[in-house]
Formats: sequence, C-alpha cells, structure tokens
Amino acid sequence: MSTPYQPLADLTAAGVSIWLDDLSRARLSTGGLQRLSDDWEVTGVTSNPSIFQAAITGSDDYAGDLAQHARAGHSADEAVFAMTTDDVRAACDVLRPIYDRTDGKDGRVSIEVDPRIAHDTAATIAQARALYAAVGRDNVMIKIPATLDGLPAISAVLAEGISVNVTLIFALERYRAVMHAFLEGLERARDAGHALDRIYSVASFFVSRVDTDIDRQLTEIGTPEALAVRGQAGVANARLAYQAFEEVFQTPRWQSLADDGARPQRPLWASTGVKDPAYPDTMYVTELVAPLTVNTMPEKTLRAVADHGVVTGDTITSTYAQAQSVLDRLAELGISYPEVVDTLEREGVAKFEMAWESLLADVTAGLESAS
Repeated sequence: MSTPYQPLADLTAAGVSIWLDDLSRARLSTGGLQRLSDDWEVTGVTSNPSIFQAAITGSDDYAGDLAQHARAGHSADEAVFAMTTDDVRAACDVLRPIYDRTDGKDGRVSIEVDPRIAHDTAATIAQARALYAAVGRDNVMIKIPATLDGLPAISAVLAEGISVNVTLIFALERYRAVMHAFLEGLERARDAGHALDRIYSVASFFVSRVDTDIDRQLTEIGTPEALAVRGQAGVANARLAYQAFEEVFQTPRWQSLADDGARPQRPLWASTGVKDPAYPDTMYVTELVAPLTVNTMPEKTLRAVADHGVVTGDTITSTYAQAQSVLDRLAELGISYPEVVDTLEREGVAKFEMAWESLLADVTAGLESAS
C-alpha cells in the first residue's frame, strides 16, 4: 500500500541517496534528524558555513555553549570550531546505523573547512586533518571547495585515508579536474597502505545557481528564443557532468583502483532548492535521477518530493545530446558559459566567507555578553 513516503522510497530504489542539506542543534535535540532518517529515507547530511551561521545565530540553542566558551576564555574561532564539530559528531552518531548498513556509502555527515582558506592549499589540508580528528567519527566527510588551490588539497586529504566531499563545483572542466584529483588521492592512499574500500568521496555539483545567473541574462536579452531557454541550463550542465562521470569511471586508471577495492566518487546534486517560484519545487530532483548519485536537499524540497513524487526512471543518460544543445544555444545567444561558471565559483566562495565572518562576529558578541 502506498504511503506519503513512497515517492522517497522510489527515489532511493532508483539509485539516488537522499541527504538533508541542513543541520542544527534543534534537529539533534528534538529527534528531528532521527525521524527524517527513520521515515523520510534521509541517509546523509550536508552542512556549510551559511547553514551553521543560520543555526547558531538564529536561535538560543547555543547559549550554554557560548557561556562555557566565554568562561574558558576561548576565541570566536575556537568556539565555532567546537560547536560545529559537536553538532556534526552528534549527527554522525544518529546516522551511524545507516553507515554500517550501507558499508560506508551513506550515513555520512559533511563539515566544511573555513571558507577563508579556500585558496590556501596547505591551510586547507591542515584544517581538514583538524576537523577529522575533532569529529572523531568514521562517517564524517570533510568538505573542500573545488578551487584551483583546493584540488591538490583534495588529493592530499584522500591520500591520508580521509573521506572528502568536494564542494562548489559549477564547471564541467573543473569537475573533470576534481575527478582526477580523486583518482590521484586514491592512488597515493594505496601506495601508503590505506584500505581503499574505507575511503569515500562525493563531488558536489551545484545546480540552481546556474539557472539563477543564466536566467537573468536570458531575461535581459528578452527575445522569444532567449526566453524559451530559461530554466534549462542548470539541469543541462548537471546532466553533462554525469556523462563525464560515466566516462572517467570506465577508464583503465579507475578500474585498477576498483580492483583494489576503491569505491567511485559519486556525483552529488547540490543547490537543489528552487530559487525561482515559477519552477516546481521538485525540478532539480525529478530531472536528475540516475544511479550512483546523491541529491542533498533542503527540507522544503524533501517534503515536496514526498507530496508530489518524482519521475524515478533514469532521467539523465538518454539526454546528453539535448543537454549539450542547451549550452550550444546559450553560446549562440551570446552567453559565455566559462564566464558564468567562473563567476559562480567566485561568488560561491565569497558568500560562504561572508556567512562565516557574520557568524564569527555574532559569536564574538555572544562571548562578550556571556563573560
């Protein structure tokens, strides 16, 4: 008999892991995350600087922590590091049964390095180690931005046996570089004697922000030909990313690692909350169903999927030519794909830096008032 959660079960059966793009002390203390895990097919959690900024400054749930850190004389950076790793550790414990049941594929919780060091390879590596040690759970994933300086950090952290969520991927060319950084990291891990079957990675490819930028340009052009392409670029870009994933993970280089137990770096569809109210809330779920993928979504999108369902047949692999035609039409209209994705990466890092700075400022004020 069908249940309100059947569409989520169908999505899972189609090979899509459902992760929640949110984390807060309230979700942990009220059992909300546990309920989403038990009833809503949620098998992972992603966090980012904006999510933590909203969680910590938007409630009184951390007042006790702030008072404790104030008494200890901790800085805002120290307090934020402790509070965020505490939440991630608790979420890891909630999802540990899923981690065990799926042999490490799911049951994952991601925590991101300080966005202010996104262009500092050595600092990124050092903080990835520190976050991994502080959380102290096998099912944590360290998020590293896919900047040019982040690529060698991704390889280095994987080489130490630490699972990595590569974030802020917008460009197809950069995504290919991310996959090759993953392969290099596993090759180095193998040389160092790490068990490859315990190292997992996802590559977070951002979707809705592409449409936000390109739709704005299409609207400014204003011709019928331009307006007809609105709402298509984000999905097309992601579908071509999946094509690249299939190509890379069929190479002899990958097969050599797979023979030694390596697991593929799954594409993760991020930024899947619809920004334009004219589009269906499930748009970036329905249009991106494929095996070996993750879709991390805000709760609003999760509930929309439960309420309205999604197309659960493979909606990606038969549409590569159509997806390429979308990007070709954008070029014909004078929209530069390289400029769009480069801008989105810069803005993505900058937005997270602003959220982090705002969080630190609020925590500084909180520590001062609690002391």
